[in-house]
Amino acid sequence: MTNFRAIYSSDLSHRARVVYMYLADRADRDGKCWPAIKTIAAELNLSRSTVKRALDDLCKAKLLTKETRWRENGGLTSNLYRIS
Repeated sequence: MTNFRAIYSSDLSHRARVVYMYLADRADRDGKCWPAIKTIAAELNLSRSTVKRALDDLCKAKLLTKETRWRENGGLTSNLYRIS
């Protein structure tokens, strides 16, 4: 279970807070999840660019790490997110 107390008291934007909570809700026991930006945007009714800004905000705040993942054929796939 994630403790949101630090998120509530932070000066993060609302978009970053809602994306963090979305990712925390979908994370496994290790805090990892890999939803596509398009999926996050659709489920939260946000634009893709808003989701990208929120993810950048969370990475800068060190509440999230983002790892680019690649397919075997070299194509880009969804990112792996880790809740800090």
